Amino acid sequence: MALNPEEMNRRRERREAQRKQQEKERRRLKLTLIAACVVLALCAFAIFSIAQGASQARANVSAELSAVPETTAATIQAQTVATTEAPRSNTPTNTVIHLRAAGDLNVTNAVVQSGLSVNGYDFTDAIMDVAAELSCGDVTVLNLEGNICGEPYGTISASAPRELVTALRNAGVDLVQLANSYTVNNGIIGLNQTLQQLRSAGIEPMGAYANDQDYRSAKGYTICNVQGIRVAFVAFTKGLGGMGLPAGNENCVNLLYEDYDSTYKTVDTKKITAILDNVAAEKPDLVVAMLHWGSENSENITTSQEKIISLLQKKGVDVILGTHPHLLQKITFDQMAGTLVAYSLGDFLGDATHDGTNYSIILDVEITKYADSGVTKVTGFSYVPIYTVKDTECIAIRQEGARRVLRIREAMEAYEGNFVDRITADVYAKMEYALTRIEARIQGKSQTTTTK
Repeated sequence: MALNPEEMNRRRERREAQRKQQEKERRRLKLTLIAACVVLALCAFAIFSIAQGASQARANVSAELSAVPETTAATIQAQTVATTEAPRSNTPTNTVIHLRAAGDLNVTNAVVQSGLSVNGYDFTDAIMDVAAELSCGDVTVLNLEGNICGEPYGTISASAPRELVTALRNAGVDLVQLANSYTVNNGIIGLNQTLQQLRSAGIEPMGAYANDQDYRSAKGYTICNVQGIRVAFVAFTKGLGGMGLPAGNENCVNLLYEDYDSTYKTVDTKKITAILDNVAAEKPDLVVAMLHWGSENSENITTSQEKIISLLQKKGVDVILGTHPHLLQKITFDQMAGTLVAYSLGDFLGDATHDGTNYSIILDVEITKYADSGVTKVTGFSYVPIYTVKDTECIAIRQEGARRVLRIREAMEAYEGNFVDRITADVYAKMEYALTRIEARIQGKSQTTTTK
């Protein structure tokens, strides 16, 4: 059944209500245990008092049985010790949150087509199958490669209808990376309109600013308080699609390279360090960096990227989420250090025409704040495999040229169950292949040959 926007919002509210209820239950359980311990102690004292009285009575009746009260007393004493054991200490519990991250949402003709409806635009159908996966994160992020700045819509302008932002928010997206190849595709005016549309919808943009004053006010980062854990987010891009920033607006976008409009050879260490020093001054519990970097449609990791990773981690970054190659790439998790690097999350939604761009993942990063030490780190990760289908590949898509994001395993089960809105047999086979490639890509295994 399709999830309408109201239902998606209700799901988010239910999730928060469940958390509060669970906290109440934990407090109630603690009080119950304490009360039980007190009752046990009182019962033990009463039993001991009664036993002591009985022992004295027996001693008065027969002096020959004087040994009996001693034995009885010893037995009762042992029972009393067992039943009046000190209650367990109220050890503080660790706080665990989950960061959900998706890859590139590319504004193209096909993506815009996906939202066409009889009453204008509505992108609910395009992402409804993965909405629950996005909304169940405590905080959810993705990379928006495009603008929300009015018509014409589609590939050339990279502008999408505002309804796309509405659908993302209804599906649980909290922040979007705006520092990427399309930040200023429609100029500073287009950027400003996009910032306004996102914020009015309740989504916070990252890595891009209306002007230099806006940048200085924000200091290049965003901080979210997630269940008491302060998570700082920064976002950088390698370039702006070959475009440059106009004079007086040099700080409108967080950039990884000094030569961002040409060769991407010189890492802008000074700018990166300045922003991360601003973050460090806030003393967040965890730092997440979203990076638009690497090469499109390539599995290669460059030495420049490794240099950037080293710099970021030395400056306190715990999680790195990469985008731009449009292909899923390896994920490295250092359990001892509690850090994670996802080199590229691939495409969340796009044309899905190039090999490997039709499948990717929604990443779940587990973050734990330890109550005893106050240390916060990444303690694990998992993922949901997803696949972008075309109108010719899924019976449920009736809009010509449209795309829809599906969970791979659930779509395959629907096919096996002969569901009405099932995928085609050809896509089923491609999804089987995609599952093997997703695992291999995450492990960093290169693809040699493919016919898919």
